[in-house]
This record gives sequence, structure tokens and C-alpha cells, in this order.
Amino acid sequence: MTSRTRRSILVAVDVAICDPTRSVGVTVDDAGGEVQRNAEFVQSLERGLAVIRAFDADDHSLTLSDVAHKAGLTRAAARRFLHTLAELGYVRNDGRQFSLNPRVLELGYAYLSGLIVPELAMGHMEELASRTHESASLSVLDEEMVVYVARVPAKRIMTVQISVGTRLPAYATSMGRVLLAHSPKDWLDGYLARVALRPHTRYTVTTRQRLATALDAVHRNGYAFVDQELEEGLRSVAVPVRSPSGTVIAAMNCSTHVSRGSAEKIVAEFVPELRRTAEAIEADLKVKDRKRPASAAG
Repeated sequence: MTSRTRRSILVAVDVAICDPTRSVGVTVDDAGGEVQRNAEFVQSLERGLAVIRAFDADDHSLTLSDVAHKAGLTRAAARRFLHTLAELGYVRNDGRQFSLNPRVLELGYAYLSGLIVPELAMGHMEELASRTHESASLSVLDEEMVVYVARVPAKRIMTVQISVGTRLPAYATSMGRVLLAHSPKDWLDGYLARVALRPHTRYTVTTRQRLATALDAVHRNGYAFVDQELEEGLRSVAVPVRSPSGTVIAAMNCSTHVSRGSAEKIVAEFVPELRRTAEAIEADLKVKDRKRPASAAG
């Protein structure tokens, strides 16, 4: 991105801050290309959310300069957003460092509380974890990431610390591959064209052709097996969870250490258990769907 382009972005941001009802109309993506926005698009809201997203597991405490850099803002704009968020109770400041307050969880709770699948799945996932003696998770796809919406951890401690709300790259996870493999073809083609395949371990698939081949196998076999691609020593198996209409709406997995046995043994052991659990969740979804009032069904 050129300095001139960056300056134009920052000017647009400051304009949007001064008049949050004004739509800038054109923004610039990370590659420096212009992105046309709807006339109703409020860029100041986009930038405010970018400030919140600047904080993550690796950077839970940031300076003003850090936030400005990660959110792509001027220091002045970042300062205004941070102080606004602080006044609303979403951010705290200890003098030099900024961090999120627990109140930010309200933003995600509204979404999670409206999800039916995690509520219906938890009991079945607890039984799955008990039978396999491994952690069980449920996730949905959010653009290029999987988001965990339910989790039953194993008693042993893995180095990957995961909880509800955790986001991981879809291409390197078993649940992500299940969800990608069942995505609309046009969307998937676009994803494969733009995704940056970063190696998390020496085993991570990092070419588009290999990923496309792996996704074809997932669609054909009905499950995904990922062998140490996110973390060395960690294997996972996932299956789809479908709505009453047959659409894949989530993915569920079990993860385990390589010491549990060979890849073939883990697949043979976990896939039937996962499918049994997915079928139980889907049966509950059908019952729930039948009980909905006719007006709610459409």
C-alpha cells in the first residue's frame, strides 16, 4: 500500500469519526485495492470494531500505538475510539496499556444465546467426551475462521487452550475443513483464491491444490482428519452436523494426542462415535423444528 493511499484511508476515517452518519463509499483493502461500499455503510463503526478486534489471545494488552497499527488507524483516531469504548465500559486503561473489559462478552452473548445447536448439543457432547475420554467441540464458520460455540474439554491439559469463542484458521482444523468442504462452490473458489496458508507446524498444508484435494476427500468421505497441522502432537477428527433440511450448519470434532495410536486407529475409533453423536443432535433438531409454531417456521 502506498503512503498516498494510506493517507487517503486515514483522512476518510477521520471524516467518518467526525460525522458517523456519513458513508465514505470507498474503502481500501489490505492489498491496497478499492472496495466499493453500500451507501448505508458506516465506516466509523467498522473502525470501532477493528479496534476491539485488535485485542486477542496474543495481544490482550496494547499501547495506543499498537492499537493504531493493528487497526490501521491514526493515533488520533485510535485514541478517540479507545476512549469512547472505555467510557462505555468495554475497554480499560491503566495509564499506558489498554485491554478489554469483561463487558465486551455482551457483544458475543447475544449471538450465542440465539443459537439452538449448542444448547441441544452439549448433553450429547458430554456423553461423547465420556465415551472417548477426549475433548469434544462444536464450531461454525465465520469467513476464513472457525468459531467454537460449544466445548467439553478432556481432563488432560493440551497446549492449545480453547474455549467458546475461540477462533482458529479453517484450513488447518478438522472442523474447518468439514465446513469448507460443504460450503457453496462459488464461495469456496473465492476462499481458495484468497486464503493465506500459513504453516502452523511442519505438517500444515500450505498449497491451494493440496487443500482443495483434502476438501474433496472430506466431502467424499463424510469426515475430516487433521494430523498435527495446527499443533504438533495433536490430531483431530470432525464430522458435519446438519439441519432438518440437510444443510451443514456446524461441525463437531474430537481431538487427541498422537500417542493414542495410529492415524488409522484414531479414525476407526472416533468417526463412528462422532457420527452417532451428530445423528443424535440432528434428531433433536428435527424434534425442535417440528415443535416450532407455523408462524415461526415461515
